[in-house]
Amino acid sequence: MITYEPFYETLKKKGISTYKLINTYGMSRSLLDRLKHNKPISTMTLNDLCTILECGVDDILMFKKDD
Repeated sequence: MITYEPFYETLKKKGISTYKLINTYGMSRSLLDRLKHNKPISTMTLNDLCTILECGVDDILMFKKDD
């Protein structure tokens, strides 16, 4: 299973709030909801997040083996 737990840790490290993602970078609330609930996102969105946060993919998501 893909989880976006590292995304929230990266936001905290970078000092960027979800409010700023929405209002400064134009991210949608529905995207943030998808991340919160570990739903799929496109690679283009992943690329945009990495660009905004100046980070790697592993700072946004990680793989956890399903039980």
